[in-house]
Amino acid sequence: MGKKLKAIPFSFVLEQLEGLDPVTKPMFGCHAIYVGEKIVLIVRKKAGSDHDNGVWLATTTEHHESLWRDFPSMRSIKIFGDTPSGWQNLPEEAGDFEASVIKACDLIRKGDPRIGKIPKIRRKKKRP
Repeated sequence: MGKKLKAIPFSFVLEQLEGLDPVTKPMFGCHAIYVGEKIVLIVRKKAGSDHDNGVWLATTTEHHESLWRDFPSMRSIKIFGDTPSGWQNLPEEAGDFEASVIKACDLIRKGDPRIGKIPKIRRKKKRP
C-alpha cells in the first residue's frame, strides 16, 4: 500500500496565496510553502512540541523588529535553540493567529521583501 498523504494543517494559508500558485513540499515533518523560487512559509502542527506549532515565516534576523510591530505574537522557534533564527513563528495558540497569518499572506502577495528566501542549492556529495 502507498504512503498516505497527511493533510496540510492551516490549509486556509493556501487559499490566501491561491493567485500566486503556491507549491507545498514536505520539510522537517512539516509542509513548506513556496511562491516561485522563494520559500515563504512552513505550516507545522505536531504533537509533543506545541510551542512551535503554527505558521513559520521565512525571514532574516534584520527584519525581526519590523515584523514584531506587524505581528506582536510572533516569536522565535524553540526547537532551533536560544539564538534567533531566520524563521519566526506565528503561534497557533495566539488569539490573533488566523488574522496574523492572513496579514502575512497579504504581505507575501504584495511582495514584501521581509518574508521569503531563495533556498541555497544543496549539492550532492560525490561518492568515493
